[in-house]
Amino acid sequence: MVDDRLTDGRRIAELLASELDGLGDELAAVAVGDADRDAAATPEGAYAYRVTLHGGGSTEDADDTDDADDSPGVRELAVVFVQPNRARVEFVAAQDVAAATGDAEGLRVRPKAVRPPRTLVFVEDGAAVKRAVAVFEAVVAAVGDAERRG
Repeated sequence: MVDDRLTDGRRIAELLASELDGLGDELAAVAVGDADRDAAATPEGAYAYRVTLHGGGSTEDADDTDDADDSPGVRELAVVFVQPNRARVEFVAAQDVAAATGDAEGLRVRPKAVRPPRTLVFVEDGAAVKRAVAVFEAVVAAVGDAERRG
């Protein structure tokens, strides 16, 4: 029997980026940018790209930009790193929501004690990418709810 399980960290991160870029609805304002296209997986994790949320629901001119954290209408959601056998997503927005949703989706989750704090979600194979997208959807909804509440 052939093992078709995708466990290459770089490939998993690429698949996640494609899913995030290709989805509408809740994720229409999400952009993958500041990508290091030559990132080589390392045991501690090599930077791959940032995931941002653009205000107003438009991602026009958002792809592959180097968005600063203080850009008007742009909010950083997560940073993705590649390891040899998985991708690691470090959520910087709605960390509690990311942790609860990741756990509910069956993904390995843990807090990272840094300033500001982060929630790590591990995407360990290609099949887990859809579950990671569900975490992004929950985080985007939580950020939107928080902004509406003021």
